[in-house]
Amino acid sequence: MPTLAVNNFNIVVSVLGGWISLFGLVSYLLKENFYLSEALISLLAGLTFSPHAANFVRPLEYAGSEENLNAITLYFTRLVLGVQLVLAGVQLPSRYLRTEWKPLALLLGPIMTAMWLMTSLLVWALIPHLPFLHALVVGACVTPTDPVLSNVIVKGRFADHNVPKDLQTIIIAESGANDGLGYPFLFLALYLIKYIGDGGVNEPGGAGLAIGLWFGETWGYTIILSVIYGAVVGWIAKELLHYCEEHKFVDRESFLVFAFSLALLITGTCGMIGSDDILACFIAGNVFTWDDWFRLATVDDSLQPTIDMLLNVAIFMWYGAVCPWHSFIANDVIPIYRLIPLGILILLLRRLPFILMSYKKITQIDGLRQAIFMGFFGPIGCSAIFYLYVTLEFITMLNPDQGDTPRWDVARLQEDVSVVVWFMVICSVVVHGLSIPLGKFGIYLPRTISRTLSSPEDLISFQVGGRVIPRSRSRDETAANTPTESRSVSLRPVYRIGGSIIPEHPSATRPSPAHLSGASDIIGPRDNLDGGSKSTSTKVESESQWNMSSPILPNRMIRFPDEAPSSDKESRELKGDVAC
Repeated sequence: MPTLAVNNFNIVVSVLGGWISLFGLVSYLLKENFYLSEALISLLAGLTFSPHAANFVRPLEYAGSEENLNAITLYFTRLVLGVQLVLAGVQLPSRYLRTEWKPLALLLGPIMTAMWLMTSLLVWALIPHLPFLHALVVGACVTPTDPVLSNVIVKGRFADHNVPKDLQTIIIAESGANDGLGYPFLFLALYLIKYIGDGGVNEPGGAGLAIGLWFGETWGYTIILSVIYGAVVGWIAKELLHYCEEHKFVDRESFLVFAFSLALLITGTCGMIGSDDILACFIAGNVFTWDDWFRLATVDDSLQPTIDMLLNVAIFMWYGAVCPWHSFIANDVIPIYRLIPLGILILLLRRLPFILMSYKKITQIDGLRQAIFMGFFGPIGCSAIFYLYVTLEFITMLNPDQGDTPRWDVARLQEDVSVVVWFMVICSVVVHGLSIPLGKFGIYLPRTISRTLSSPEDLISFQVGGRVIPRSRSRDETAANTPTESRSVSLRPVYRIGGSIIPEHPSATRPSPAHLSGASDIIGPRDNLDGGSKSTSTKVESESQWNMSSPILPNRMIRFPDEAPSSDKESRELKGDVAC
């Protein structure tokens, strides 16, 4: 006997599939016409289906505990970042990291360090009773720019029309590389908290041991090892795929999906050895297409954008469902009247001033306007969530003797970093997701109003066959002043495509010559189909000077050139008609 199975799996799959289908039906309209990002729309959808609203998707119930939920979010984010960063590396031109190392070194070195310090200072200044080391942790989480949200300004119609190709490429390269380079900033603060945060009572060694571990474990094992590992795996994968493709060992489907399988391999293996899987994926993707072979072979393929879209929609729906929305108002860290100014100041001062100060040294930025654009669009997204949960995992290990009880000096750090990082992610998704459509609206609305106010109030222009024809707005007044026997016929000539006049039906009541003369003064010169002006006469001419060979069809405003008279009788009926 059939039974209902309204379980968690069926609900999640139904909601996810239904939402992706609905979004797909209007995706072109939303993304290419209204310039709305799929991240913003999916985030709002996740909130709508979450326990905070419809309660269709219940992440905590699926996970069983807060710790399991954090682990699921961390692993899901790692997966999405791994795939996205391999694709980001594949999109770069041949040998890009070697040829453009100077601007990348400036962006990933001094500018990224300045972003970290500025963000940390703002957090330290606006959150009461927050130690500066804790502020450095929060600042490190939101310093990297997100490659997922960066797709809003490097892909699609807006990017094609407004963002130069060189600027798109440098944004992709920076957002891919600085995701993995967030580790040194984060672990410098975490090691200092571990060894000097409580006065060195529980963890002896002091600042010297913290700096030593930072250089050895973070830079040596995490960063340098991941770069070497990603480069080696990417080069081996490129050579193997090239060899198999030349010898016809691989089919087209496996060829196209190879980059995704490479991302999964690197994410899993780096996770097992404890290295930086994010940076390794980006390096592997760039080395994989070092000679541009794979990039050019897949440039017209739609599989990569399709998988990219599915992952973006899924991850931001999950973020909308698991985000602690209530904590923005009810928390012991920072009141909402401080949290909102903090979000605004971080978005304005975290990146923009430093790009403006150094944009003349970055050859891809051409002028002040592009510098402002690149400085403002430094989104905070998946990478911030990744570093947030890495931080929470590190904090739980600071006091292993007492289980899950945190050490006294970091008792508030978990809530501090969670509230601020989640709030900054939401702010960035909303602000950067709405900036382009609002900017477009602000540009076109004044122009539309200006054109409307500057046009004559008694005339409206319309276009037929490449020429503009004004007509009277005051139809009621015209009708009132027109004799009753003439009201059934329009006083305005009707044109075919190509410029010739459509004669009136013989049975219709003809207007007087005075009306025709007045109408002819309004209509301008006639244009032919090729766009050239062949006549400048504005007076009434006889039918012998014009070609009026179309049949009389009722309720037709435009005639096509191939609509010839159906009989000689019909042609004779057209004689005597006038034209302007």
